[in-house]
Amino acid sequence: MASLQSTPTSLGSKLHLSSHATTQRTLPLTVRFPRRRNAGGGVKMSSPVSEIYATALADVAKANNTLEPTCSDLEKLEKTFSDPKVLELFVNPTVELRKKREVIDLISESLSLLPHTSNFLNVLIDSNRIDLVKEIAKEFEAVYNKMTKTELVVVKSVVKLDSQHLAQVAKHVQRLTGARNVRIRTVIDESLIAGFTIRYGGSGSKLIDMSVKKRLEDITTQVQIEG
Repeated sequence: MASLQSTPTSLGSKLHLSSHATTQRTLPLTVRFPRRRNAGGGVKMSSPVSEIYATALADVAKANNTLEPTCSDLEKLEKTFSDPKVLELFVNPTVELRKKREVIDLISESLSLLPHTSNFLNVLIDSNRIDLVKEIAKEFEAVYNKMTKTELVVVKSVVKLDSQHLAQVAKHVQRLTGARNVRIRTVIDESLIAGFTIRYGGSGSKLIDMSVKKRLEDITTQVQIEG
C-alpha cells in the first residue's frame, strides 16, 4: 500500500522505483505527509498541503536526476486531470480502490510516466488527496523553477509563434532577469486581436504587452483624457 500517515514516513518506501530501474538508488528522505481525514474535522485543501507533496516529489526527482522528465510528467497529468470526468472517477467514493489503481496504470502507460510519478498518484489516492493533483502540478513547477533557477514565461498570442520568435523572447527575458534558464509556455488568446503579451516574474507579476488590444485601449484612454 502507498498509504500516507500523519507521522513521518520514508518517501523512498512510498515512491519506490520499479524493479527494472534498479540502477537508481533508494531515497533516504523522510517527510511528514498530511493525510485528509474523513468528514468531521479533516484537513482542508490548501496550498501549503500541495506544496508539501510537490516538494517531496521534486526531492525524489532531483535525487534520481529526473527533474526535467518529472516536470514533464506533471504537465501531462495537469492536462489529463483537467477533464472533469477523470477527476470525478477518482474522487468518487463508490468506485473501488482496485478500479482506481487500474485506471492509474492505464494513465501511466498512455502518458509514459516515470515509475515514481505513477506511484505518487497511488500515494495521493491512498491519502485522499487525488483532488489536489492539478494544484500539486502547479506547485511542482514553482519548486522546479526554484531548484533549477528557471524563469517561467507565459507568452499569449492570437496565432502560434514560431520557434525563432520564442527563442528571441527567451533571450530577452533572460537578459532582463539574469535567469540561468527560461521555460516558455504558449497560450492562444484571440482577444488580443494581434501581437502578443509576455508575462514573467514571481506569480507572473511583470508584463510586456505588445498586443493590438493594448494599443487600442491606450488610444481610447488618450481620447477620453483629451475629450
